[in-house]
Amino acid sequence: MGEEIKKDEDWMQKKWRPAMGWMYMIICTLDMAIFPVLWSLLQVFTHQTVTQWSPLTLQGAGLFHLAMGAVLGIAAWGRTQEKVAGAASNSTTPTPTSTPMLSAAPVPMAPRPMLIPAAPAELHPDDPPTRNTRND
Repeated sequence: MGEEIKKDEDWMQKKWRPAMGWMYMIICTLDMAIFPVLWSLLQVFTHQTVTQWSPLTLQGAGLFHLAMGAVLGIAAWGRTQEKVAGAASNSTTPTPTSTPMLSAAPVPMAPRPMLIPAAPAELHPDDPPTRNTRND
């Protein structure tokens, strides 16, 4: 009896991520491709004026897509962490879990030399050293 419960838990635990991805793909396909065509056909066959389909998942500022993106993104990241942890526990050589910090204190940078442009060699004596470009 204990193995039956274990199998049910394993199936749900292993399959919820792909199920969420398939569900999101099906909803987007229906809402963005199939429902607009069916909506137009329904209006044509009932002799109504044809209006544009408004995607249901984009109502509410597209919060559905933001939420599903967060769920699928975090799920993929979590699965990656599980695989890395599983690979680390199955290997014979220890793998570091984080990169070591080289230095905690900031390294001071040397100041860069300031380049001062040289004055042109052929200045007319009546010319000012800088020109007024605003024409005041």
